[in-house]
Amino acid sequence: MTQNVLIFTDLDGSLLDHFSYSFSQAKPLLALLKEVAVPVIPVTSKTRAELAILRCELDSHDPFVVENGAAVFIPENYFSAPPPGCVLANGLYCYQFSESREHWIALLALQETQFGGEFETFTSMGKEGIKASTGLSETAAHMANQREFSEPVRWIGSDERKQLFIHTLTQRGATVLQGGRFLHVTGACNKGKALQWLFEQYRCEAPASSFLTIAAGDSDNDVDMLNAADCAVVIRSPVHEPPKTEHPHIFLTRETGPQGWVEGVSWFLGAADRPATMDSTEYLRKKLRSLCHG
Repeated sequence: MTQNVLIFTDLDGSLLDHFSYSFSQAKPLLALLKEVAVPVIPVTSKTRAELAILRCELDSHDPFVVENGAAVFIPENYFSAPPPGCVLANGLYCYQFSESREHWIALLALQETQFGGEFETFTSMGKEGIKASTGLSETAAHMANQREFSEPVRWIGSDERKQLFIHTLTQRGATVLQGGRFLHVTGACNKGKALQWLFEQYRCEAPASSFLTIAAGDSDNDVDMLNAADCAVVIRSPVHEPPKTEHPHIFLTRETGPQGWVEGVSWFLGAADRPATMDSTEYLRKKLRSLCHG
């Protein structure tokens, strides 16, 4: 049966290398997916400002999800009609799941009395602190700090106090997500909810079609996204254990970063069946054309 394949992917530590932020090893597969019109949809903790640059580097014109599911952005005219509840700005429709960043900054400021000296926010760290904690360039750190719907926190206290900190914020209406480096304080959202909402927009656009969804990620904040997809690619990390999920269709990669991304995505696209005598790229091209175009 012909299917529409949708790939939802985390970026840092998954499509992008954890240390260098390079995706060079994934370029051949990304080019192939673009050739057969398979959307590769970033679902990331990054900001809209960061994605503006990265989408140019990726040559991506597909929708994207920012700040751990806090908002979905869809290019104007991508679908035949604007999705309900969206606001158009600068050529992008935005569907927002979370309150503004200012709301979360104010809530975190109230925690200084109980947890003073045990955490730092992006706001308190500033550009130099963000650079030191992430290895980002000055420009990239500036982009990372242009948050709209959440506030990252660097926890420097004990693990026991960290759990109390998370519980306290949760009791006050926040969702606290553990990313690769930071806690992300945001609203009633996660990557899984964003995936499901965006998938519904694709299904409304093509109600007579069948779909195959693949999600790829390496951190705990990716679990909701992995669980929401038909197929889950869990990418090994060089710095932490793989996230735990009981997904029935899971592939745990041997490689890390973009190499692991290629390994896992290719496996679900049929690479495991490739004859030893056939070139992997050509085999995937034939599989994808058969799968997506009948």
